[in-house]
Amino acid sequence: MSGEKTVLVVGASGLVGSAVIRHLKDSGSRIIAAARRRPAEAEGLEFVSVDLMDRALCQRVFSQMPEVTHLVYTALYERSDLVSGWSDSEQIEINDGMFKAVLDPLVGARGALRHVTLLQGTKAYGVHVRAIPVPAREDRDELRSQPNFYWEQEAHLRAQAEGADWGWTILRPPLIIGGVVGGAMNAVPPLCVFASMLKEEGLPLAFPGGGPRIASAVDVDLLARAIDWAGDSAEARNRTFNVSNGDIYVWENVWRVFAEEMGMETAAAEPRFLHHYCRERAALWDHIRDKHDLAAPDLERFVGPSLQYCDYLLRAGEAGPGASTAVSTIAIQQAGFHEVMDSEVMFAKWIRDLKARRLIPS
Repeated sequence: MSGEKTVLVVGASGLVGSAVIRHLKDSGSRIIAAARRRPAEAEGLEFVSVDLMDRALCQRVFSQMPEVTHLVYTALYERSDLVSGWSDSEQIEINDGMFKAVLDPLVGARGALRHVTLLQGTKAYGVHVRAIPVPAREDRDELRSQPNFYWEQEAHLRAQAEGADWGWTILRPPLIIGGVVGGAMNAVPPLCVFASMLKEEGLPLAFPGGGPRIASAVDVDLLARAIDWAGDSAEARNRTFNVSNGDIYVWENVWRVFAEEMGMETAAAEPRFLHHYCRERAALWDHIRDKHDLAAPDLERFVGPSLQYCDYLLRAGEAGPGASTAVSTIAIQQAGFHEVMDSEVMFAKWIRDLKARRLIPS
């Protein structure tokens, strides 16, 4: 982004929000980071500590920001029982309320707002409740009959933008991969913890999942650049786009990347639920941290609910081929965003990032 801009990044401590801040830091734009806690990426930037469930606080904070030109909304509330929460009415209501608590005061300020970026995902196609079309396409394959906070947020966004002089873009990434610690849906840290535990026990890196499933993913830094592009592209105005690395993979085929990066041998598949396996060995993770003088926190703070997410991604306990999670990115490429990335390179990138930050053994 260039020119006179003030970018408000809400959910700045999360996987996507922190990546957006990293990307925009040297853009010349004014950046305001909003989250409950200040992320490391926001050092030296304007920061607002805010609880999005406190509607009165949000009204006071965001109504005083008429200078904001771009809102990048990346905040997300997830229940502790992660997967079952995706269809929970309370979770839908909370996420809807959080988004309104930010957008409504900004719109009410009648300031300089020009663009809003909102994130959805493959649950828009019902990936969590059905086999989705292959590849899933925007504005054709949505499962709008399935309760989902996406639809509540989108309806409110469209209503507020009706007749306004600002526009919006909705981006739908599949699996997002990055290096944030403690996230609810970040696969690399928990998989590296699992690998570290096996290695410490002298075991090879056996694939723990179930049957294969064709999948797609997106590097969080690539996603941040897509968010940047969407904020200024006339072709992206008031449109919805899938955004991914541009390739597909199955977990069994990328498993060798984890083995190579962790210095381990692979072995025949040995199904396990990582949520149970790793939590039963929390003390082993503490031993690994001490042995290698790691900067990583204890297991709960390091991986959060992401162990559950990995069981979902790897289809733990499920036999036979699974439904695809591949999405079409033709629309965003035709609109002008052409970046792609090899997903195996992406996984290796973030494993090396964790090593460089002394979060896993090198």
